[in-house]
Amino acid sequence: MASTFTPLGVELQATGENAGTWGNKTNVNLQLIEQISGGFTEKSIAGGAQTTALDITDDGTGDVAGHRMIEFTGSITGNQIVTIPLDVQTFYFLRNSTSGAYTVQFKYASGSGASVTFAATDKGDKVIFASASDGTNPIIKEVALGLSNIVEDTSPQLGGDLDTNSFNIAFDDAHGVNDENGNEQIVFQTTSSAVNQLDITNAATSNAPSIQATGGDSNISLKVGPKGTGNIEVLGATNPGSIQLNCESNSHGIKLTSPPHSSGQSYEIKFPTGNITAGTFLKVDSVSGSGTTGVGTLTFDSSPATTGKAIAMAIVFG
Repeated sequence: MASTFTPLGVELQATGENAGTWGNKTNVNLQLIEQISGGFTEKSIAGGAQTTALDITDDGTGDVAGHRMIEFTGSITGNQIVTIPLDVQTFYFLRNSTSGAYTVQFKYASGSGASVTFAATDKGDKVIFASASDGTNPIIKEVALGLSNIVEDTSPQLGGDLDTNSFNIAFDDAHGVNDENGNEQIVFQTTSSAVNQLDITNAATSNAPSIQATGGDSNISLKVGPKGTGNIEVLGATNPGSIQLNCESNSHGIKLTSPPHSSGQSYEIKFPTGNITAGTFLKVDSVSGSGTTGVGTLTFDSSPATTGKAIAMAIVFG
């Protein structure tokens, strides 16, 4: 009975065969096993679009496909296909060290089974398993290496703080940050060719953090809006909520302050709908509702002041 060979070229000795040469053949087999288990080789696939066949020969100690680690090199000017024989079953460490923005596909020599492809910009490493799962359409699968392909990890978790290393985090339109329950917390809306943005700055002791409009334009407003019939609320803390309007140097300013909690007031003041004119003062023209939840509508009034309170208002507002 004649000796046979494995798909990776290792000779299987038959009883009574190769008398007097077992030493040499065993040494070759050991070299092949060493090559298969941990051997490294480089393979140039330089050139235009082409298919490079990595064949296996019997006792082939130099066969590229018989090595565990293969590094592809060379300047490529077209998409590359690298094939292995249909019956090879093993795993490989592959490194794409080619230059040129073209893909490198690793597949079986025939059949329609799955393959593994380095993207045009992927000059990295892959661990792949060649299954030889059937004799017609065997598949080649990539083995995940940590975060080498984060797209396939549908629930990634960090083991520490994420340092962007002077890079940005890019969000797709209408996507953002969710809370730990998967609920939306911040959603970013994108604008094509945007030049203006928000700066959010933290602060040291006795200083206030800030949200400010910045960007390429010289004068930029900041829009804050509710949804539907909602309101923009300025919360109170130790003191009632207030809005401070600063001077241009931000060294001083005036405040509009809510009544204290003890007063129980929740009234609403609506500003006049008419044009503003000189020599007028603001007056509550009408009130809907009553008590602490009344809604007062202001108007510009030029009528003479007749009461002490009206006179005082006239002095204040002109």
